[in-house]
Amino acid sequence: MELRQLRYFCAIARWGSFSKAAGEVFIAQSALSHQLAQLEEELGAPLFHRTRRGVELTEAGRVFHAHATAILRQVEDAKASVRNAEGEPSGKVVFGIPHSASNALALPLLQAVRRELPKVELEITEELTGNLVPQLRSGQISLAVLFDDGTLDEFQTTPLLNERLSLIGAASLAGRPKKAVTLKQALALPLILPAHPHGVRPIIEEAARRHGLPPPNVVADISSVSILRTTLLAGMGYTLLPVMPLQQDIAAGALCAVPVERPVVMRRLMLCTSKHIPLSAASVAVARLAVSLAKELCETNAWKGAVPEASSA
Repeated sequence: MELRQLRYFCAIARWGSFSKAAGEVFIAQSALSHQLAQLEEELGAPLFHRTRRGVELTEAGRVFHAHATAILRQVEDAKASVRNAEGEPSGKVVFGIPHSASNALALPLLQAVRRELPKVELEITEELTGNLVPQLRSGQISLAVLFDDGTLDEFQTTPLLNERLSLIGAASLAGRPKKAVTLKQALALPLILPAHPHGVRPIIEEAARRHGLPPPNVVADISSVSILRTTLLAGMGYTLLPVMPLQQDIAAGALCAVPVERPVVMRRLMLCTSKHIPLSAASVAVARLAVSLAKELCETNAWKGAVPEASSA
């Protein structure tokens, strides 16, 4: 197996076409087909389905694509690290952020990287937390913000901040709580939560178990913040989240948030990297910048409802 075969394979997957992929990698289409055939023979599985519209990845192809992408990215990181050994960090960094944290972090991080690390190309991918874990594990992404639910031991972790969960629902809901509620009261209400194991769901379920409370009364599993917002505005129930993902609607008065007390439930955000895949100089620089930025966003109240890690005890 050769690196060029991985590049050819990824080009075909990207374009869904042998002719377009051949143009990208500057080889004849027949040579490209030959290299793919050799790769498929070595792997012992077809990587593409041929269709009238072009080609599509097989299940084996999808599995292999994740590994091929990670390998090629690590090769580029290695090259960049050597080039930057004594110079300014440069190169591409792929940073994964959960849906419910992107509203607070994505734009400030992009602006900070452009300002402080002008030679770094930052790619932000917004995903469910359950999808970020395998991508970080395989090296498809270099850095990820994940929630500390007790399952992050496989990664190097740096605490970023803590967010308090609130009960959030439509302002128009009849009988909605007007002041703080206990966790027991919140769990009994009709809740719309991310599907297990995404987002705050494991944190909420663990808090209920730890305090001897019934599990949450979940009426809908919704892992998309935009769809969750729509269902909340329609008055279909409540959610348990930090305020930042829905801050615009809360500020506008369409949604209302009240604190959850007895006990207070927090989610802890961690900056995670692989223990086994070395970081490029650019990734190290972005990681440091993300940690300092998170602290600044807390201290200036730009990240509403969040407190720096040192202040959460």
